[in-house]
Amino acid sequence: MSSYWGKRTPGDDGAGDQVVVRIFSRALAEFMSNGKSAVVSQGHTVRRNAVGPAGRHRLSANASLAVRLVVLAIALDLALLLQAQAQMPLALPDPPAVDGTAIATDARLAGDDKQTRLVIDISHKIDMRAFALADPYRVVIEIPQVDFQLPPDTGEHGRGIIKAFRYGLVMSGQSRIVLDLTGPVRVTKAFVLDPVDGQPARMVLDLVAVDRETFLRAAAIDNHLPRPAERGPARFDREEHTTDSRPVVVLDPGHGGIDPGTRAPSGELEKDLVLEFASALRAKLEATGKYRVMMTRTDDTFVELSERVRFARQQQAQLLISIHCDALVRGEGEAEGATVYTLSDKATDAEAQRLADTENRADIIAGVDLAAEPDEIADILIDLAQRETKTFSAHFARNVVKEMRTAARLHKRPQRSAGFKVLKAPDVPSVLIELGYVSNARDLKQLVSETWRSRAGDAIVHAVHTYFTTRLAGGGTGARAQ
Repeated sequence: MSSYWGKRTPGDDGAGDQVVVRIFSRALAEFMSNGKSAVVSQGHTVRRNAVGPAGRHRLSANASLAVRLVVLAIALDLALLLQAQAQMPLALPDPPAVDGTAIATDARLAGDDKQTRLVIDISHKIDMRAFALADPYRVVIEIPQVDFQLPPDTGEHGRGIIKAFRYGLVMSGQSRIVLDLTGPVRVTKAFVLDPVDGQPARMVLDLVAVDRETFLRAAAIDNHLPRPAERGPARFDREEHTTDSRPVVVLDPGHGGIDPGTRAPSGELEKDLVLEFASALRAKLEATGKYRVMMTRTDDTFVELSERVRFARQQQAQLLISIHCDALVRGEGEAEGATVYTLSDKATDAEAQRLADTENRADIIAGVDLAAEPDEIADILIDLAQRETKTFSAHFARNVVKEMRTAARLHKRPQRSAGFKVLKAPDVPSVLIELGYVSNARDLKQLVSETWRSRAGDAIVHAVHTYFTTRLAGGGTGARAQ
């Protein structure tokens, strides 16, 4: 027999059946008992061998009545059981266990220039927190790590207050969604709905347009609220203390995670192209046995510009090579070829300044507040150290240009300088190599070619070898420029 909830519960071994059987068995036992058994009626005990015919007649009548009462009781009990089973709802199935990374499958915008809603379908409920940043106006949504399996071009086109949005991994275990806004807003709602009726869970964000004063007041409050503890830069190479005296070379694949970098017309992303190139370059450098090679990221994770610089300094690097690709938007003309950049306060030309501005926006793109710059960069002692570092950087840049002429097509002005933040380590010689333009068909064909990447990598390895050979011969044996 089923339980009242439509299915047997743990420990339910047919208890309803056993109740009915016990009632029926007890009645039969009393009715069929032998001469030593007793029938209880109105508080008196009567023995069968102590009665005459009249007594036996009364006993028979009482027994008949007892049987009828037992049958009635059984029928009533069964009726009550059936009625309870019919009225009680069936037990709901246990909810599926939530395990693993949540998956985002769709996103949509609704509303107008007064109020706009963002909805994202997600496999199961997660925590979310939204806060606003100014200059430029943005809203940042911090969430646990999510596998974004969204349709192509999701977030590239906006609606209402939201101009566009992007998403991705910012560190192991944490993802981020960044919304670019048309103006100041207030976050009125930020919540996640449970899955229901076969529909997925939903992240919901409601924004309302406000004036700048209201925005800044709300942003100040939001940004002073506690945020989830960040576990530090993710996916950095880690190296234990070592007595290895070989020079440390840090490779820095640009962008990553929520920041895709430039995008080719055919869809290739800068962050993927440069990570693949840097990984192959690392293998080539390590194969020489002459260098210890570290990378600022080894997967599709976002790393802040300041963290890239800090990592190189922590590793006591003697050389930082930042790898990027460039692109020109339609209407800005044509450009092609690789370029090597070093740091300078004043850009060599307008194009170098444009590129520096673009690369320096990486933290803004990822939703990082850049309100404060480290004071140490302005320190006069560090500035003095940086002068010598710039000399070493320019020396290595010339080596790269010389070696790459034999392996790659170079820009018409292959060596330039500008104020790249990732090159600002005061005591680590640093260069930024733009491998080519993803907006140029010929350059893109090379960037995706394993043969070309191998040749270009070999050229950089030769440049590294020439740089350290010359520097060590000149007495620069320290871990850093001194």
